[in-house]
Order: sequence, then structure tokens, then C-alpha cells
Amino acid sequence: MTAAVDEALAAIAGATTSAELKQVRIAHTGDASVIATANAAIKSLPKDQRADAGKLVGQAKGRVFQAISARQEELAAAEEEAKLAEETVDVTAVRPRRKRGAKHPLKTLEDRIVDVFVGMGWEIAEGPEIEAEWFNFDALNFDADHPARQMQDTFYIAAPEGADGASGGARGTSSGQILRTHTSPVQVRSLLERGVPLYIACPGRVFRTDEIDATHSPVFTQVEGLAIDKGLTMAHLVGTLESFAAALFGGAPITRLRPNYFPFTEPSAEMDFRCFHCDARLGLDHDADPGCRVCGGTGWIEMGGCGMVNPAVLRSAGIDPTEYQGFAFGLGIERILMLRNGVEDMRDMVEGDVRFSQHYGTEI
Repeated sequence: MTAAVDEALAAIAGATTSAELKQVRIAHTGDASVIATANAAIKSLPKDQRADAGKLVGQAKGRVFQAISARQEELAAAEEEAKLAEETVDVTAVRPRRKRGAKHPLKTLEDRIVDVFVGMGWEIAEGPEIEAEWFNFDALNFDADHPARQMQDTFYIAAPEGADGASGGARGTSSGQILRTHTSPVQVRSLLERGVPLYIACPGRVFRTDEIDATHSPVFTQVEGLAIDKGLTMAHLVGTLESFAAALFGGAPITRLRPNYFPFTEPSAEMDFRCFHCDARLGLDHDADPGCRVCGGTGWIEMGGCGMVNPAVLRSAGIDPTEYQGFAFGLGIERILMLRNGVEDMRDMVEGDVRFSQHYGTEI
């Protein structure tokens, strides 16, 4: 029995983990152990020997279980300390930062443009993206058979009755609701709601049935301006757009007007300004760089359409064109971003890759 106890104590002392100690306990105190076998054999001894044998076995069991208990406490304390050391948190360490998103550069530029017009004393107006045809076309002097009304150019909320969507056949009775093709309906709504005099800029998304490519998208962003007051002329329009160009591109822009046609303005024009990227910016007596990626070697950059508001548009809003005159213009924000920051493919703006936005940081 002494040998069995010594062997058990040695195994207990040699156990390095609670799992090993558990196996030692089973081996030296379990049913197949020497101690358990000796304890079971006591009942087969003569009665006069049972007491001494029981005392001997009990003392052996007590020493073994006491050693197991003590070793269990030591191992548990050591394991707890090791676990705490492993799980220790350094509260002074800089925690890993989650990658954050970024404000889209188109929205940043839109906010910058809004700030420019607010700085001029203009108001900002907004309107619904699902618009009535009357606001989008009729009130803006578009004829009933104007090509822009065809389904190849306009998204209808409900298909016009009798329309051939595939081939662009003759239109029947319109559904009356479309996705706005420009932000000009906001101008008409503002004239009806706010009256005159009126100075507003209208930023927002517009929709046209274009295939997306490097320079076109079915959804893009415009900002349009409308000024209605007594005595306004084309000179006020030119001054406004020159101030706007200077605020966005810097310097003192050199501009020109090219005659054009828009149903809602008369006279109408396209405004260009001298390229800010190549030698053309130095003046009309300096030639443009033939390889300039911004102006294409022409020396001029198209800014957008503009003109004096057509009297028919004023009358549709209940304004007397003999008393009030005004001007309007429209600019594509994506185009401004492409010119100002050298973005060559419009698809980069709409794919949703956060790396495109992060590239611009907090300022474009």
C-alpha cells in the first residue's frame, strides 16, 4: 500500500494541468486502482483484521485525496493567472479604427455650388423628381410633338396610351407623370409659389434614357438658375455666370456666347469660357495647347446653356412679361467635376467604389 501511495503522490506532483490531474485521479483512486481494490478486499478479511486494514486503506486514500485537492488548487490558480495574462487588454494602445466612408465628390461639389449662389444672395429651391408633364414640358414652351417628349428620351412613370416603347411610335394620351428630364420644373413651381422678383438656384438629379458610358449617364445632376426681376438683361446673365466660373475655377474667366436654341429661353446661347488648364487661359492672343485634355485644343470650354426667359414661360406662370424679365441657365455638375478634377470616365462617379470618394478627401 505504501508503494501505491508513493506512486500516486509522485503522479499528482508531476501533473502540470487540470486535465492531467484528472487522469491521475482516475488512475490512482478509480475502481481499477490499487487503493480501490484494497478497499474492496477488506470485507473478505477475518473480522479481527478488518479494522486495521480499513484504517490503513483510509489513511492511504486520505493522503492521496488531500494531495489531489492541494494540487488542484495550485493548478487552478496557475491556469487562471495565465488566462488573465493572455487576455490582458492594453488600455493605452490605440484601438484599430474602422474604415469610414466618404462624402461623394458630386455632393461636395453640389454643396460648393450652392454656397456660391447663396453668397450671391440667391435662394435654393428643390422639387419632386417624379414630375407632371405640364411642369416639365408644357409650362416651359415645349411643343406637343417636341422630340424630348418621345419615350426614347423620357422615362414615363406609366407608359403613354398607344405608345410603342420599342420603336418610339406615335404617342397617344400621356400618363401625365415622368421622371424629370431637367430641374427647370422647379423654376416654374417657384414662380407659382413664391412670385416675383425671384432669384433661385435649383440643384438636383435628373433622368434621361441615355446608355451609361464615359460621358453619359441615365441619372445625372444639374443645377439651374433663374432670375426674374424688372430690368434684367443678358449683361446680368453674363456677369452671374462669370462670377460663378471664377468662384469654381479661380482667376478672371474670359467668356463668350454662342447663339443656340432652347424652347424656354429667347434669345438663347451657349456660354463658353477660356480654358483654365492650358495657355489659352492667358488671353485671346495666346494659342491653346493642341494636346490639352480639358479643351481638346480649342481653347474654349462649354459651360452650359443659358438665355433670357421666354415670355411664354412667364405667361404660363402668371407673370406679365412686359413688366418682368429674367434669365435662366443650366449646368451639369458631373461635367464641372470632370473639368475641374480631371475625371475622365463618368462611370467612376456612379459605381459606388468608396475609394473614388476617398481620393478627394474633404475638399475637391
